[in-house]
Amino acid sequence: MKFSENWLRHHVPTTASRDELAATLTAIGLEVEEVVPLGDSLDGVIVARIVSATRHPEADRLQVCEVDTGNGSVQIVCGAPNARAGLVAPLATVGANLPGGIVIKAAKLRGVESSGMLCSAKELGVDPDASGLLELADDAPIGTPLAQYLGLPDASIEIKLTPNRADCFSVRGIAFDVAAALGGEVKPLDATDVPAQSEATVRIQLDAGPRVPRFAGRVIEGVHATVSTPTWMAERLRRSGVRPISFLVDVTQYVMLELGQPMHAFDKDALEGDVVVRPARVGEELKLLDGRTVALDQDFLVVSDSRGGKAARAVALGGIMGGYDTRVTDATRNVFLEAAHWIPSAIIGRSRKLGLHTDAGHRFERGVDPELPRIAVEYATRLIVDIAGGVPGPTLDVTLAEHLRAPQPIVLRRARLARVLGLDVADGEVERILRALGLAVETLADGWRVVPPTRRFDLEIEEDLVEEIARIHGYDAIPTTLPTGAARLVAPSETRVDDSAARRQLAARDYLEAVNYAFVDADLLAKW
Repeated sequence: MKFSENWLRHHVPTTASRDELAATLTAIGLEVEEVVPLGDSLDGVIVARIVSATRHPEADRLQVCEVDTGNGSVQIVCGAPNARAGLVAPLATVGANLPGGIVIKAAKLRGVESSGMLCSAKELGVDPDASGLLELADDAPIGTPLAQYLGLPDASIEIKLTPNRADCFSVRGIAFDVAAALGGEVKPLDATDVPAQSEATVRIQLDAGPRVPRFAGRVIEGVHATVSTPTWMAERLRRSGVRPISFLVDVTQYVMLELGQPMHAFDKDALEGDVVVRPARVGEELKLLDGRTVALDQDFLVVSDSRGGKAARAVALGGIMGGYDTRVTDATRNVFLEAAHWIPSAIIGRSRKLGLHTDAGHRFERGVDPELPRIAVEYATRLIVDIAGGVPGPTLDVTLAEHLRAPQPIVLRRARLARVLGLDVADGEVERILRALGLAVETLADGWRVVPPTRRFDLEIEEDLVEEIARIHGYDAIPTTLPTGAARLVAPSETRVDDSAARRQLAARDYLEAVNYAFVDADLLAKW
């Protein structure tokens, strides 16, 4: 999981330094694999606009640009292929120090004066892309320091997650752990319902039983799909390892990274009839977003539209990837947003069977919070309406309640906690840790009654809670106690028969010894 440091700090404010934050993440079990600083040294780099660009008289691949700095204009000689009149790009002014020790000086290139340097993302140390100048939004304020405009400095942090911590495949999931470890508090998420402004809906039908117990969807009409992805959103995506594509696609990626719920946006006008979630038919084919056409069987789940009240063509591969024919494009005006809960057993191995690996499949294989679909749809709706306009219809949240398991309470005994850890953790600290992790806590006479949030389905037994206290309180706080080495001498009883002698006597009487497996299925034991 890769994410922006500033994005994490937005959800859980902390005064911890970058090094302290990275050390804390590793200490609580979220092992930091890489920290890439971004934009730590951009003094003297500003937002500028190219007013004109003409060919250099002595070099075909160079252009002489007049650049507006917001405080007058300067002449820059530039060799970037995308340098053109009207482009807004970063300008390193004379005296600026760029990452890598580059100092910008006034220079003459093939006899033409150049007072600064127009920069690529790689030269600024904010992205590996060196194919051309970093293109900024047309409405970027000219003359503003680039670091201020892009929210720098920042860092891209990548952590290694164990399979049981599926909740940390999101920035907010990580934020709860950081809040517990550093004594902070996660900011509330503004995911209030967006009121419907029309009656436009797409009926949803669930025909996959317990494998898809929840599916939320919403129609938004009149969306301006060609609007540019806001800089703050695009930068958070880039720093999380996701290349921005188009606004409607970027919104679904953004929500997945922030909340942990994969989503998909359909072109509503390309759908026919109802949306049906069902098993694929043997030999059914689907053209995916990446252009590949795959042959499916009944082991796969699909989202399909319908004709005449019956499920028709597949339009998405359930929990893995959307379909090509119903994708959103610049021509899209009406959108159908969906977010579903696919259980892990319905997704595990399906991507691999097709030679695919997607972020959505990766998350669903490990488990996603079943309460997130509606929240994600409302959150994405607000982003779309605020940025690209549109008229939202009502949110449909179809659930098979009998297949949604509610979190079960766990009793954590004070004596058991002390015995396992080998130290007494103050009651107040235990309760602080559990509540900071998002758990509901009720104090009992001998301990606590704890109900995990729906995103923490890895917490099922008392030992799971002991582990949570240990990793957040700090493994280094657990005392190391060496064995004393004392042995108590006891004389053997005259009535005790040695095990080997007993075996020999039984074997002499034609008995056979049966050695069974230590671990067998509980249902098998019940039959004996």
